[in-house]
Amino acid sequence: MAKPELYRHPTRSEIIELAVAEGHDADIPSNAGSIYQVLSRTTSPRSARRNHESEELSAAAIDKDVEKGTTPRSTSSDEEAVDSNEEDPNVVWWDGPDDPQNPMNWPNTKKWGAVCLVSAITFLTPLASSMFAPGVPQVMAAFGSTNDMLEQFMVSVYVLGFAFGPMIIAPLSEMYGRLPLYHSCNALFVIFSIAAAVASNMAQFVVFRFLMGCFGGAPLVLGGGTIADLISREQRGTAMVVWMMGPTIGPCVGPIIGGFLTVAKGWRWNFWFVAIVAGALMLASVVLMKETSVPVILERKAKRLRAETNNPNLRSKLASDLSPADLFKFSIIRPAKMLTRSTICLATSVYMAVMYAYLYILFTTFTAVFKTQYHWKGGIIGLSFMGIGLGSLAGQLTFTYFGNKIVNKHIARGDFQPEHRLYCMCVGGFCMPVGLFWYGWSVQETTHWIVPILGTGLIGFGLLMTFMPATTYLVDVFTVHAASAMAASTVLRSLFAALIPLSSSKMYQAMGYGWGNSLLGFVSLALIPIPFLFMRYGEGIRARSTVKL
Repeated sequence: MAKPELYRHPTRSEIIELAVAEGHDADIPSNAGSIYQVLSRTTSPRSARRNHESEELSAAAIDKDVEKGTTPRSTSSDEEAVDSNEEDPNVVWWDGPDDPQNPMNWPNTKKWGAVCLVSAITFLTPLASSMFAPGVPQVMAAFGSTNDMLEQFMVSVYVLGFAFGPMIIAPLSEMYGRLPLYHSCNALFVIFSIAAAVASNMAQFVVFRFLMGCFGGAPLVLGGGTIADLISREQRGTAMVVWMMGPTIGPCVGPIIGGFLTVAKGWRWNFWFVAIVAGALMLASVVLMKETSVPVILERKAKRLRAETNNPNLRSKLASDLSPADLFKFSIIRPAKMLTRSTICLATSVYMAVMYAYLYILFTTFTAVFKTQYHWKGGIIGLSFMGIGLGSLAGQLTFTYFGNKIVNKHIARGDFQPEHRLYCMCVGGFCMPVGLFWYGWSVQETTHWIVPILGTGLIGFGLLMTFMPATTYLVDVFTVHAASAMAASTVLRSLFAALIPLSSSKMYQAMGYGWGNSLLGFVSLALIPIPFLFMRYGEGIRARSTVKL
């Protein structure tokens, strides 16, 4: 039996930060606890009454208006119940602040080794989304297809998997921990990468690509939570930057590797390469990675102590009473409600989805554009993706510096509002259409190849300067429900990125590269007012919100 140490309740900002990193809402226990402590499962009438009161309070929190940012007040009975939970000898917690079972107390080599391994896996799976793009013409020839729509869909169907896989992976990780999901998804990712490499027809290839995306999304869902489990807040920024390089830079680096590999070994070796690297990382994770989910670790400890002491009342301090149906509700129903009932969530998510779709329009057409307009051949075609990669990197660094500087200034003044996140988004909004006009007309007129590459660099810069502020804005607006808002945004942008590029070839055939990209630019121009409107009216929209979950 383990009597808990005195426990410092996490601050609201800590809970929000951990909930977002772990991909779930903060009323599901995280490694810092939950906003509403789960009470001891005793059979006394007094405990039963307290549990009932806590459930009523939690229900009120779930039904509250999520955009107003208000939180229900703790009642005296709730505070009494939490105190009772801290003093209850049946509650299992860490054996002191230096308990070696606590992932925060692991040796630095073990912690940072796990972070590096997760970051490597997170880099590989987005890289695989676009790596074989330069080899698409070879795939079409191998399967005897001339369907332009299939040519685009082969690349973007991977992203469609990102929309569906994580919705299942997230609740499963809550029930069984992170490690089983890492291992199982890594193994399935390797299996379907091999299956794509040996596919004998187009239908098989597309299905296997989709399943690669479904299981390849696991590190994107679980990686932030693993870092939050292991690294203190003071050092977490560095780890998160390394981890975020995967989804930001990976899709741009992939085609550069794939271009040369396709020429040297053929298109199938893009998938053999991914399978080999993923297999090596899977073996390393099996040997080196340990479970980091604190609720799961404590539940195992409680189970062991129940067997050793024959005390069935022992339970983890972070035990959750959520049923699988409740987890499904949090993962599926709540994001759908937020997307359909919140003006802020819908408008911001649509903006991000359109920008993300543009990225995959470029990914699916760069090979054809530079092959027909500039007569690039072989592995050199992969270098056409370099501009957008370098632009994305510049956008990420710029937002990190200026975004934090602006926010910190308003926090110091004491007048910070979520809308202060949007200054950088306004800049990025103008960069996107300028970059699209620049790229489209320079390709149309066949100017020197560096000119369209510079245009794509501006597109990459604008993409990150809109994407990153919009994401942090959703976190600040929806606070404890930020993970659901981000899940809604992720599903919408994945659907856009998978489906909109299907018509890009026909658009360019009908309108040319100049007017085709100008059409995309005009749409992005129409979206520019969104951050400005929220900066002006966002506070009022949140005050009048009627979004109930």
